[in-house]
Amino acid sequence: MKVTIIGAGNVGATCAEVIANRRIASEVVLVDIAEGYAEGKAMDIMQCASNSKFDTIVKGSSNDYSLTANSEVIVVTSGIPRKPGMTREELIGTNAAVVKSVMESALKYSPNAIFVMVTNPLDTMTLAALKITGLDRKRIIGMGGALDSARFKYFLSQKLNKPVYDIEGMVIGGHGDTTMIPLIRYATYKGMPVTELLSLEEQEEVCKSTMVGGATLTKLLGTSAWYAPGAAVANVVESILYDFKRMIPCSVLLDGEYGQKGLCIGVPCIIGKNGLEEIVEINLNDKETEKFLASVEAVHNTNKELTV
Repeated sequence: MKVTIIGAGNVGATCAEVIANRRIASEVVLVDIAEGYAEGKAMDIMQCASNSKFDTIVKGSSNDYSLTANSEVIVVTSGIPRKPGMTREELIGTNAAVVKSVMESALKYSPNAIFVMVTNPLDTMTLAALKITGLDRKRIIGMGGALDSARFKYFLSQKLNKPVYDIEGMVIGGHGDTTMIPLIRYATYKGMPVTELLSLEEQEEVCKSTMVGGATLTKLLGTSAWYAPGAAVANVVESILYDFKRMIPCSVLLDGEYGQKGLCIGVPCIIGKNGLEEIVEINLNDKETEKFLASVEAVHNTNKELTV
C-alpha cells in the first residue's frame, strides 16, 4: 500500500510519521517544493525505524512526482499555514493555485488515487479540487471534521475527567472557528449521553473550546497545529486503505443530502476503499438545523472567492 503526502511541513511530516509508526502503509512518499526538505524529513523519520520498530519505507522528493506513481491515497497539505490573527478564508487565493498545481501533477502518475485534502480553507479547497479535476466526489475528501471531532472528544474528556478513548462525539459543518457544529446531543461516555453528565454551562464551555481549538493553538504556537491534524489524516487514510468503513465526519460534496447541493461541508461519512462510501444523514433538531444552515451559508460565501 502506497501513500503520497504532498507538502512536507509539520502536518505532512507528522502524518507520514504516524502512518509509518502504525504501519498503515508499506510505502510513504513525501513531496515538497523546497529542495531537499522532503528528503530530509523522510530520512529523519526512517532513522526512527530501528527504535520505533516499523518497516514502512518513507521516501522524499523535491517536487518530482514520478516517485509518487501508483499511490492509492494522496494527501494534500500544500499551501501556506495560518498565522496568528489570520482566518482560514484569507488563504483562498494563494492556496487554490497551489492545489491546482499539485492535483494536476499527482493525477498524472496516480490517476486512480483517492485524495484527502488538508489545505485551508478546507471546505473551499476540497470544492476547488473537485472543480479542477472533475473527479467523482467519492475520491476527494476533506479531513476537517476528523480533526474537529478529535478536539471535541479531548475537551469532553477534560471536562468529564474520563479517558478520551471512552468518549464518542462528532463535529459537523464548516471547518471554521464560527461554522463548525459540535453535536453535544450525540456525544456519549461509555454509551451514556454527556448531556446527562455535564451541566448546560459545562456543555457550552466544551463546544466553545472546540470551535476555537485551532485558533487557540495558532495563538500559542505562532502557526497552525500539526500533531492532531497529522493523526486525523492518518486515521482517514487507514480507513480507506483497509476498507474499515469507519464513520468519520469529513468535508464532501453534497448532492441533495441534508437538503444541500453544490458545496463541500462536514457531514458524517462512511470512509472505505472507494473513499466516500456513504453520507450518513442523522436527525438534527431545530437548533442544530439552524446552525447547519448558517454554516452552509458561510461556506457558500467563502466559495464565492474561489476563481478556479
